[in-house]
Amino acid sequence: MNNDSLNPVIMQIIPELGAGGAEQGCIDIATEIVKAGAKAIIVSNGGYRVSELARNGAIHIDMPVHSKNPLIMWKNISRLRKIIKRHNVGIVHARSRAPAWSAWRACKGTDAHFMTTCHAPYNINNEAKRIYNGSIANGELIIAISEYVAQYLIDNYSVEPERIRLIHRGIAIERFHPTAVTPERMINLATQWRVPDGANIIMLPARLTRWKGHHILIDALEKLNRDDVFCVIIGSDQGRFEYRKELETAIEEKNLSAQVRIIDQCDDMPAAYMLSTVVVSASTDPEGFGRVPVEAQAMGKPIIASDHGGARETILRGETGWHVPPSDSDALARAINEALSLDSTQRAVLATKSMAHIAQNFTKDIMADKTLGVYAELLQKSIITQKPSNPLQRAKAG
Repeated sequence: MNNDSLNPVIMQIIPELGAGGAEQGCIDIATEIVKAGAKAIIVSNGGYRVSELARNGAIHIDMPVHSKNPLIMWKNISRLRKIIKRHNVGIVHARSRAPAWSAWRACKGTDAHFMTTCHAPYNINNEAKRIYNGSIANGELIIAISEYVAQYLIDNYSVEPERIRLIHRGIAIERFHPTAVTPERMINLATQWRVPDGANIIMLPARLTRWKGHHILIDALEKLNRDDVFCVIIGSDQGRFEYRKELETAIEEKNLSAQVRIIDQCDDMPAAYMLSTVVVSASTDPEGFGRVPVEAQAMGKPIIASDHGGARETILRGETGWHVPPSDSDALARAINEALSLDSTQRAVLATKSMAHIAQNFTKDIMADKTLGVYAELLQKSIITQKPSNPLQRAKAG
């Protein structure tokens, strides 16, 4: 390989650097690459989080890799190949389908390894969609963010299991921890939301799109028929005005206007979790991973999630939360009632188990350590680093 074995260059490609779990993971890994003594490059179409990269020592390169226009995707091949050669890139790590097509071809004729992360079980409506989605299966190695996603790759794209590396997403537990949230932050948020004194707060954080199941929760609240409940739905409609209007109409028709509030965004999610009595993830379609159940458990809160997708892997059934059949508002209402009925001792036990479960399995450090291990596997080299636990260093030692 042309790149210096003591200073590998790893380039991640993602459509944009905005909100979202894939974006957070991309930034987290870039930070760890730099800490490990390597060079981290991120190629994206930009976004409000680009400034974080400079602070962390990573390089950002603007490119329209978000585009699904075939002509732009084709032009991106030569653009990416120039970057690979100019920076002696050792690994190109694509995190989305459109850039994966360009990056896969860009790596041909270079010394760069090509790998991908599959973040979701993409819908396959027709053969054209199957081909488009298939770019994510072209990696020499493929990171699947859950067992559910790994099985999706095997079933739909005949990916050999030995090419798949299971790495669950991880969260920053130093941020998502009860002791990290001050009373002042909770008071400020409760004031903003105009929460009634003494109310049990049911929270569903998810952008306003139908498959996230907000309407299922609203139906469940009507069936729950409790005056001591206040529901906060946190999520932007992202231009889905019709669905938002549908939700607002349903809230009014079910006489829940005084008990349900839709909040466009929240800049302090740890405080939001701390205010909550119960957290709900009501997705009607399976999620590849689902950060909400993990974040809720890290904060020691009861979580109720649809019984499919990644939530089956992150919630300990009957110990740290509830699984309910998707789109079943009756079952969701029963689970909410059970969660609200927990006494202080039961809540404390659940909180302790939940926090320990996340700390042992779903942290940012665990995710980063395993991802660097995949890079080391591809490079079959090491990075000289002061971090003794670094898997790339262990690869050299071995």
